Amino acid sequence: MNKQLLIKEKLQATLEKIKTKSDGSPVTDLQLDKILVEEIEQLTAELESVNPNLNPLLYATSLLEGAWQLQYSTAREIRSLVSLPLGLKLGKVYQVIDVANKLFFNLAKVKHPFGLVSGYVKVTASFEPAKEDLEPLPNKRINVYFDKRYLSIEKIVGINTPLLNPFKVVSANNPTSRTATLDITYLDETLRIGRGGDGSLFILTKSYDLPDSTLST
Repeated sequence: MNKQLLIKEKLQATLEKIKTKSDGSPVTDLQLDKILVEEIEQLTAELESVNPNLNPLLYATSLLEGAWQLQYSTAREIRSLVSLPLGLKLGKVYQVIDVANKLFFNLAKVKHPFGLVSGYVKVTASFEPAKEDLEPLPNKRINVYFDKRYLSIEKIVGINTPLLNPFKVVSANNPTSRTATLDITYLDETLRIGRGGDGSLFILTKSYDLPDSTLST
């Protein structure tokens, strides 16, 4: 077994271990003890160092296409979703990428533990390869431009609520003094690692279980 696969297996085993804490929702560093957080960071850095697709925006765009499920993150926006009001619980979080049109959306499923209500928060965005002086060709960094935020209630006590899907659409917030960026630091057929401009970490796995009803904007 080569080094890349060995490290990937170790990281995936660690992610499987923390899944028991999440019920499908992404786990953040605030939910784990310091030793486990350090283990994840170390394995992630080791895997990034043997990335098989060093220039994903040039040579591996086909791998980016489709739905990805977020497994672990240190990002502030994901941390905030873990503590929702009114007893709501965060479910699975997806990112769906349309490479040809340079569009994506983030989708966070939300539900009440007693089944009173379920829905989702969706944020649409566009992206473009970042152009840097030292690297004029696309490399691994994208600029992100958030567009709309959709708040939707899909069901109340098990009954579909199409009039509330969505019930609110607002402009999504972009950073005021900078362009949001994301570095794709590892990419293969089933695993993707990204680093935000603020250093936040995102670990995602390829997904094939995203309901079709959520794909429309």
